[in-house]
Amino acid sequence: MTKITKEQYEFALERVEELLPLVDDSTPANDKNAVELSVVSDLVIAYEKEHYPIAKPTVSELIELSLEEKGMTQRQLAGEIGVSPSRVNDYLSGRSEPTLKIARLLCRVLNIPPAAMLGF
Repeated sequence: MTKITKEQYEFALERVEELLPLVDDSTPANDKNAVELSVVSDLVIAYEKEHYPIAKPTVSELIELSLEEKGMTQRQLAGEIGVSPSRVNDYLSGRSEPTLKIARLLCRVLNIPPAAMLGF
């Protein structure tokens, strides 16, 4: 595939916005709008992967996001995993990394995939 310019990306992005209301789950795959949407979506995705890569979240970001999703406080998490609230704060600030045992508990309590915790 050739390099996509910013202008092509912006055009494709606008076209995706125009096509989205015209295509839904019941639209046949061979419909001209569905085909075009697929093609321009691929262009947008390729450009964004190159120019706007999404970094993997850090351990502290994973914990923070999971706490927010579950509506838990640092104190509640500390009680669940058997550490002090200040230790949880250390994990959130990046001052320290959890041990393997604590990482396993964090994954279980916060429903974090172990691969994400390990940075995969």
